[in-house]
Amino acid sequence: MKIAAIIAEYNPFHNGHRYQIQKAKQITDADYMIVVMSGNFTQRGTPALIDKYSRAKMALMGGADLVLELPVCYATGSAEYFASGAIALLNQLGCVDSICFGSECGDIVPLKKIAGALAHESDEYQKLLKTHLKCGCTYPVARNTALAETLDGFIPFDMILGYPNNILGIEYIKAIIRQNSTIEPFTNLRIGSDYHSYRLADTFSSAISIRQSLATQDNLEMVRPQLPGAVYDIMKEDFHKTFPVFASDFSSMLNFKLIQEREKGFTEYLDVTKSISDKIIKDTFKMQDYNDFCDILKTKDVTYARISRCLSHILLDTYTDDVKEYMDSGIVFYARALGFNEKAAPLSRAIKKNTSIPLITKTTSAAANLYPLGRKQFEHDVHASHIYECIAGTKYRHGMRDEYRRQMVKLQTAD
Repeated sequence: MKIAAIIAEYNPFHNGHRYQIQKAKQITDADYMIVVMSGNFTQRGTPALIDKYSRAKMALMGGADLVLELPVCYATGSAEYFASGAIALLNQLGCVDSICFGSECGDIVPLKKIAGALAHESDEYQKLLKTHLKCGCTYPVARNTALAETLDGFIPFDMILGYPNNILGIEYIKAIIRQNSTIEPFTNLRIGSDYHSYRLADTFSSAISIRQSLATQDNLEMVRPQLPGAVYDIMKEDFHKTFPVFASDFSSMLNFKLIQEREKGFTEYLDVTKSISDKIIKDTFKMQDYNDFCDILKTKDVTYARISRCLSHILLDTYTDDVKEYMDSGIVFYARALGFNEKAAPLSRAIKKNTSIPLITKTTSAAANLYPLGRKQFEHDVHASHIYECIAGTKYRHGMRDEYRRQMVKLQTAD
């Protein structure tokens, strides 16, 4: 039995994601496909358009056999944290043979070569990196230039490291190397619109273009061609009932948190440096909208995405010391199942036989099966879900749904 995995956000699940699952199964020759998915908050530092249970159901209907939640401290982290958390989760299941991810280059060889150089930085690389930083280069430019000079005869960095899916793929491979994992990485060429494209294509649009269309047009029919039929049906049933949810919906809650903690500063939160904290304090009263505040705070050296992640860490109480403790002690301490295809019983048995961490299928029993550090990480996930529910429930007047009462999605497929 071969088990493969995909690491994703599915925000929302679209035609490209369905293609990716099909292609991943083909490339890895997998019998079963596990998806590690962000919960209610994403790596951009923003809330998911649709809640995690609906997205898990979409993934199952799109070909996944099991959907596991990536703990929120990693789901909203930098690419390195995101990848480290996801690989640690998969590695500790003890039965995952491979991962597959889409990339702009579609070639695993250069990605492995770069990941190897970054996972174990040579003295030469570190020296060149410092030299370029002293000359005034930003970190990405300094890193890329040092790599190009270190890896003799290598492809120019802008053909690899200038693209987001390549970068994330490199982080997956780095995490595999650093965690001494036997998981084998595979990649396929990403198809359709560019990752950052805001324009809808014919059938393979980016997730960001779908979100942008819903934010500006508020018309589900406009994005229908981008969605598998089963996904569209799910979204149609819940449209204007539980979603869409946008970062701007959290503006008042974030504003309250910033005012409440302004006097002590924000450096205790993950990714928030002293200079970022000082700028937040200085500009707190300019805060009107979550997105606009990111624009106010970003600088030449600190990107919009970095600022958005910092604000999400403040909003969700993601502390640097907590994440450091997790990273030093095992990274991930449980596998939280959001959805399962009941035809994949052999997969469930393989995980239960080989896993070194608890597989949580019932939220109510989680605390009893976790040691204190794992319980702390899990309760942070619950806290984040309740914050999401507070805003979504108020926006659509369905009330808050208690995370401890939510049930794992089960897909029953006829033989």
